[in-house]
Amino acid sequence: MSLKKLLYVLFVLMLVAILAACGETEESATEPSDETEEETTSESESSEEEKEAAENQSIDQLSIGFVPSREPEEIITATEPLKGLLTEELSALGYDIGEVDITVGTNYEAVGEGLSAGTIDIGLIPGGTYVLYDDGAEVVLTSTRAGLNNDSDDAKDWNENKPTEDSDEQVTYYRALMIAGPSEKGQELAEKVNNGEELTFEDVNSASWAVMSSSSPAGYIYPALWLKNNFDQTITDLDNVVQADSYGSAFARLAAEQIDVMVTYADARRDNEEAWESDFEREASIWDETNVIGVTPGIYNDTISVSKNSEIMDEDLKAAIQEAFINIAQTPEGQEVISIYNHEGYQEATSSDYDNEREAQEMVQSLN
Repeated sequence: MSLKKLLYVLFVLMLVAILAACGETEESATEPSDETEEETTSESESSEEEKEAAENQSIDQLSIGFVPSREPEEIITATEPLKGLLTEELSALGYDIGEVDITVGTNYEAVGEGLSAGTIDIGLIPGGTYVLYDDGAEVVLTSTRAGLNNDSDDAKDWNENKPTEDSDEQVTYYRALMIAGPSEKGQELAEKVNNGEELTFEDVNSASWAVMSSSSPAGYIYPALWLKNNFDQTITDLDNVVQADSYGSAFARLAAEQIDVMVTYADARRDNEEAWESDFEREASIWDETNVIGVTPGIYNDTISVSKNSEIMDEDLKAAIQEAFINIAQTPEGQEVISIYNHEGYQEATSSDYDNEREAQEMVQSLN
């Protein structure tokens, strides 16, 4: 082979080798390895998490106060998981909470005073406590519970739709009822109501009544409000009133015809349906022998209120707290926590929802 041909062959081989090398480099550049893809994805996710964390507002401590409706240690134990649940929810809503501090007040007023002073950021308090301290507390949520198949403010409707049963609807309030028993006077009042006739104060004052302590919403305060609204009189104006130590003992007196009328929460007959015939030895059912003669306005459920004077509280945080508690109540873990107060869920609330409570509190204070 001549030198010229040899040089030509060598040139062609070098050209092929160069082209092959370029092809591998291009493929490598356009098709990264799995390992490179994983590193890129990991870096991207990490960058997004860091960006999200950087955008979150940091709060060193969020304090929550509970009223002592049960033993304080029982409440503390039951609500311990709330710390993690609330921290997680608020993180997703833009707030990094360093610590959630949960305390139980020595009494209801202590939590209200803490909200007013700004030493407690969030309080789970009854409506009555809220209205007493609404100068320093703002209601953001109302607890919900299972409703009843009767919710009329007309007593006759309750008597035409017996028995009272659960409904699937969640409600933010309950009612108190004036219930007439099987005594002659009780039946006389019930007959008048069921005939569509209006009761007079002389009618109700001619009966003997059983009430609860003066701090009981369903057993005293709201029935007193019903008397005030309908007759411009209150419980203290009735001639024959006894105070029962429990709703159960009031039902026992009603069954024994020792009293004609008792006041109680709307589903109390369901709770005493079996005892009416067994323990109280009545031959007919509680639904056959009792009738509603009066229905109070709705008694709004417990609140989640926030402090107007907390250093960390603003409109954005209030909105986040609302959403966080609503979300928590929709989880099994959250439902277990809030069941300590018999809450089943939460709905947004406004101050005007508790106007009936304000009226009731004003009336009670005027009596004192």
